[in-house]
Amino acid sequence: MISLKSAKFLLLGAASILALGSAAHAADVVAPVEASGFNWSGIYVGFGVGAGANVHELSSDFIPGLSLNGIGGEGVYGELTAGYDYMVSPRFLLGGLVDAHVGNIETSLDVAGFDASVKETYGFDAGLRAGYLFTPNTLGYVLGGYSWQKYKLDTNAGFDFDWDQSGYFVGAGVETAINSNWTIKTEYRYTRFGTKDDLLADLGAPDGALNLDTSRHTFQVAANYRFGAQNGGVASFEAPAYNWTGFYIGGAAGAGASVHQINVPPLGDLEFNGLGGEGVFGELNAGYDHDFGSWVAGVMVDARYSGMTSELNIPGGSINLDTDYGFDVLGRVGMKVNESTLAYVLGGYSWQHFDLNASSPIGDILDWGSSGFSVGGGVETALSSNMTVGLEYRYSQFSEKDFSSDIGLPDDTLTTKPSFHTVRIGAKYKFN
Repeated sequence: MISLKSAKFLLLGAASILALGSAAHAADVVAPVEASGFNWSGIYVGFGVGAGANVHELSSDFIPGLSLNGIGGEGVYGELTAGYDYMVSPRFLLGGLVDAHVGNIETSLDVAGFDASVKETYGFDAGLRAGYLFTPNTLGYVLGGYSWQKYKLDTNAGFDFDWDQSGYFVGAGVETAINSNWTIKTEYRYTRFGTKDDLLADLGAPDGALNLDTSRHTFQVAANYRFGAQNGGVASFEAPAYNWTGFYIGGAAGAGASVHQINVPPLGDLEFNGLGGEGVFGELNAGYDHDFGSWVAGVMVDARYSGMTSELNIPGGSINLDTDYGFDVLGRVGMKVNESTLAYVLGGYSWQHFDLNASSPIGDILDWGSSGFSVGGGVETALSSNMTVGLEYRYSQFSEKDFSSDIGLPDDTLTTKPSFHTVRIGAKYKFN
């Protein structure tokens, strides 16, 4: 499971970007764009759509040392939100929010005519956020609070049940004004739920027979309507001018989850979606953008090292499926939502290395590389004439791997197809 330490790592990364924004603004000597003075204080309502993945860790009090992290699911969701923000200074904001969501993030099993699925159905979050204005129109923020979620197990074998879990969420986002009342935002959340130790109580099993610990990684694109917002508000400092044309280098820190679809045809056409993993990663990138006026297009290459892993712990050892290093070659197209902020979509080629290993004395078992594709999008905003920061989501899918010959079985006996949901917070330096 992702640890509280890893969650704090993400928030520290976001906070570092906020601090970077302050420093870059102080050093900016570019001719400023006249500020629009968007008023961020007040009540807002909004709606959004998102995608993500969860990872369930299974363990038992009756078999110490045995656990599987994890069982993975993926899907999409929709959300309604309401909140209130207050500008405590010309660049800092505090606020509260509550939202409700429905979705279909799901784990499924199909084997020998038996179908089962565990699905996230509906839930809500309530929390606080703190933000820093990169420009008068664009806000970077961190947030956290309480989360509640309803789950449902469905089968075609005559039994099903549901349960709920509560926990906490932390995250980060970028929000930008597109006119005097409307803003759009991109936002990542990591959610961690408390242990469910009575999952099998309805089947007569004692508490602790099967423990469930669930975490979730989600990304959303949303629009908010702010009541009473108008030009001439408190956010009336100067914004940097920015030309998107040029070569750049950058770096990012991120987190995400993987879901491996497992197929074993000899076992009643078993299809399991899926085996889940999660973790954080670091990334370096370089690219070129061209500014066409209202639109920007460009290409980028990146390389990353990841700690996303699936882990089976057994008494005396463990078996891990690690997602370690990889690279991407991507193109992107963006639209300027204001003079210094870009909303964009991207897509292209991805390659990823995987490593299946066990604790000593076994060590490495199998490793392989897999090609695939990534699609996604994000929001990027200028801090100065050379520096930008942004938040970006990617969905990646890789080609199927056939393990059969590696373990002495006929072809297509055991295959896996992985997919990723990842979010990164990044900064770029453009050469003039």
